[in-house]
Amino acid sequence: MNFLTSIGIILMCGFLLGDICKRLKMPALLGMLLTGIILGPYILKLLDASILNLSAELRQLALLIILTRAGLSLNFKELRKNGRHTLGLCFLPATFEIMGYILCTILFLQRTWIEGALLGCVMAAVSPAVIVPRMLKIKEKGYGTDKGIPQMITAGASFDDVFVILLFSIFLGMTQQEAFDFTILWKTPLSMILGLLGGLLIGFTICFFLKRKKRNTTFTSLMILSFSMLFMGLENILKPYLLYSGLLSVIAMSMIIYKKRPKEAQYISQQYQGYWIPAEILLFVLVGATLDPKNIFAYGAPVLGMMCFGLLCRSLGVYFSLLGSKLNKKEKLFCVFAYLPKATVQAAIGAIPLSMGLPFGSIILTSAVLSILITAPLGAFLIDISYKKLLNPPKEQHIILKEKTDFI
Repeated sequence: MNFLTSIGIILMCGFLLGDICKRLKMPALLGMLLTGIILGPYILKLLDASILNLSAELRQLALLIILTRAGLSLNFKELRKNGRHTLGLCFLPATFEIMGYILCTILFLQRTWIEGALLGCVMAAVSPAVIVPRMLKIKEKGYGTDKGIPQMITAGASFDDVFVILLFSIFLGMTQQEAFDFTILWKTPLSMILGLLGGLLIGFTICFFLKRKKRNTTFTSLMILSFSMLFMGLENILKPYLLYSGLLSVIAMSMIIYKKRPKEAQYISQQYQGYWIPAEILLFVLVGATLDPKNIFAYGAPVLGMMCFGLLCRSLGVYFSLLGSKLNKKEKLFCVFAYLPKATVQAAIGAIPLSMGLPFGSIILTSAVLSILITAPLGAFLIDISYKKLLNPPKEQHIILKEKTDFI
């Protein structure tokens, strides 16, 4: 089985099983994940070893696409609309969940707190692939728009992913130290500042060229993708001498383009949607292929226990984020449901610790896959069945319901 044949099998089978899951009212990514598990080296062994060796690079490419799409849609106006409550949703749920995993890892797995933090970062991000389409549908139907709930969740989920991925890169660097390196306390902020400056510089440069001359959308999107790859290459080149956050550069570049050239950013985002279709299939299939099914039986029970505790911590984080808001109890419960699905980020970064040879990597990958298999359909199902019951209906419908109630 050669490389191109493996790619063809991945795309065809991933699309078909994903479509079957869609028809069953489940996220398509579940079918893609199952495709990888079935076709991978532990069951049917139909994938060429060369593509499995490249899976880390392909996952990184998918991560760059995820971050660029997030940056091109980070609307600060929506963030300010609900003030500190939206800001809380960007950080608190993920922080609570990471702390829960650190506690569980120390108490029940007898591992270090850094390994627990790394596991927590993999598990803490919500899935835009599951959440955003549903929030757009709910927004179009008018449910919860009186208080901006769909917009708040969309903005919060996007920032949540960026926050978690940046923390993951920090803790991943710390796990490679034999002992705690106190220089990380100043190196990490420095790497973030340098990454931010690099992204801003390229972002403003791209905006300048877009202003001077109208560019083809495909050309511009490929230029942005090229710079994203160069940022990651620069991070690797500078690693022996200086810490540099390539991921933050990608996000900063995309955010500046969105802020300065919003119309072009919309077209570029649509172009990236086209890139994401094959990237999504490759991402989830290759993550499934990396997983050894035996590890599900070996680590399944403790992982499920930690996952339940982590989701409880996340739910508390959502609740504390919304304290003092205008949302009632039903609307807060809907926000808890909306923050349950996990998939995209787990697939993008879940296998990285294992590919780097970290001893805790197999547990992290197993946890990531199980979180996708369980929370993606669960969260999607709870969102779909609850929004009409928990959110205020569209204004016209709300008036009709009020009139009926008054009449009764």
